[in-house]
Amino acid sequence: MHTSKRIDMTRRRFLNTAGSAAAIRVAAVGATQGVSIAIDPADNIASTAPALWAAKELEQSLSAQGVAVHRCERLADAKSGDLCILGAGSNSAPAKQLLKRAGINIAEAPQALGLVPGKSALLACGYDSLGLVYALLDLADRVRNGAGAAALQVRKPIAEQPANTVRGVTRLFVSDVEDKSWFYDRALWIDYLTTLATHRFNRFNLTFGVGYNGASNIPDSYFYFAYPFLLPVPGYNVRAAGLPDSERDQNLEMLKFISEQTVARGLQFQLGLWMHGYEWIDSPKPKYTIEGLRRETHGLYCRDAVRALLKACPAISGVTFRVHGESGVEEGSYEFWKTVFEGVSTCGRKVEIDMHSKGMDQTMLDIAVGSGMPIRLSPKYWAEHMGMTYHQADIRELEQPKAERQASALMKFSAGSRSFLRYGYGDLLREDRRWGVLHRIWPGTQRLLLWGDPLTAAAYSRAFRFCGSDGVEICEPLSFKGRRGSGIAGDRCAYADKSLTPRWDWEKYEYSHRVWGRLLYNPNSDPDPWRRHLARHFGEGAPEIESALANASRILPLVTTAHLPSAANNNYWPEMYVNMSLVDDTRPFGGSKYSLHAKDLQGGPQHTLKYAIHRPSPTQVPPASGAAERLKTRPRTRC
Repeated sequence: MHTSKRIDMTRRRFLNTAGSAAAIRVAAVGATQGVSIAIDPADNIASTAPALWAAKELEQSLSAQGVAVHRCERLADAKSGDLCILGAGSNSAPAKQLLKRAGINIAEAPQALGLVPGKSALLACGYDSLGLVYALLDLADRVRNGAGAAALQVRKPIAEQPANTVRGVTRLFVSDVEDKSWFYDRALWIDYLTTLATHRFNRFNLTFGVGYNGASNIPDSYFYFAYPFLLPVPGYNVRAAGLPDSERDQNLEMLKFISEQTVARGLQFQLGLWMHGYEWIDSPKPKYTIEGLRRETHGLYCRDAVRALLKACPAISGVTFRVHGESGVEEGSYEFWKTVFEGVSTCGRKVEIDMHSKGMDQTMLDIAVGSGMPIRLSPKYWAEHMGMTYHQADIRELEQPKAERQASALMKFSAGSRSFLRYGYGDLLREDRRWGVLHRIWPGTQRLLLWGDPLTAAAYSRAFRFCGSDGVEICEPLSFKGRRGSGIAGDRCAYADKSLTPRWDWEKYEYSHRVWGRLLYNPNSDPDPWRRHLARHFGEGAPEIESALANASRILPLVTTAHLPSAANNNYWPEMYVNMSLVDDTRPFGGSKYSLHAKDLQGGPQHTLKYAIHRPSPTQVPPASGAAERLKTRPRTRC
């Protein structure tokens, strides 16, 4: 009884409240008041295309709630009686005047912003274009989650600047069955990219070539070796057999559209090209094969292809490469990668080269730096999972280099002398480095379930600045759904109750994006950005929802850190626990003769019924690019 009294909401009240979002929305207060939005075309920050787009988003959010909006160039031109909003660069004369009156300083730092209420106007300002975009979108988000013009009553000045240089999200294409639908959906991209900008991410990475861990057993190779799926390269007759030219051209147009829409919001667009092998080994029925490419022309073709792709899509500002053996190219193939990087350096503009750091050695680093392009390395954070809010302080015994270890030529560094870079930053954070370091959260822990804990998100945010690191790139939930040929046509969210299925799969995780983005930007953020969202949907139940989800979200990172029977997401899926022994090291997959195959773990809950007898089967290692020899094998080990 005493427990019941301490709980503000009974179970019945909670269910009634949470189940009727429309019934609990606050009635509009001051909805009849108009809003004047002043943007001076002479302001070199406010007149940029991303800032003008964000101002339009604010206008549309108000209009959708029946608020009359007047657009003008100066505050003097605002309508009498309107709430006035000035969108401006923080160093513009009108902004400086309002900031001085309020006693507020905006940091002279990229993406810094201010929201400053005054007697004459509400100032939304940014040190640069993206800072202003964030300020204007914050107001639009307040309106969407509030009550008309009344939601714009900012009570106290806000001045913020980003804690992390890079705050990125990665979306992976791994299955033609599951991923074509969202790839071609232009309406999805418009709303999705707007959501990322609203929550203050500044980089989006669309990644191809992570559908498999090598070049063997490839039933579905769509976009795996991406170039032939996007464009013809003059001088080479290379194509994806079975792919119509019209579909290839459509793919390029979509890539251009996605990258341009990303840049239109002020964000950076990164393209992930993780596979550069082109022969599928032990793949009796591959859906697409690569024709017209030979070992002698492989590097030259890739150089010319990446150059042509960057010229065709000028909105691409960076390329992520996997350069270890799982790329299909033998480690130590320095001339190959030097040739490929020439394609980037000769495209006519600065384009970041981001290299996944597994197996990285000094020669490879020198080649990348020698390209003259900005260089970043992106190690995995807490292996292929999401651990606690600090970095690993030691290297597992399994990743310690050992002289007696026999590594294949394909993986001679990542399984040999540089094995300690397999699941962490290793020795990349040295003080004299000539590259940036960006941590990547691999989609091994949070694959399906909703995540959202502001406390740990803030702690993660601080951790990603470790030793001058640049920040983080988060692989979305559902990233590996459909991987390794396990795709299932239809809904990706797997709700038994189809009424819960959102229009687009990413909408299920909008709260996760909101919490991550706001706290990666500012770990000391006011909680209003996520609480207003919860209040809109759950009314009086919002505090309980926030607390319950936050506490639930802390469980899996703790389990991952304390237990972690496998660093590889192929073998260990903490959301969907299988019978893995805690005490018997000789039976890492449990006492039962049944266990989930790695392929079955990729496809989501539908695959949990696909059981197979667990027996030691060889781990296949693909050969160097262009080789036709049979795969070398080694016994399966814990990884």
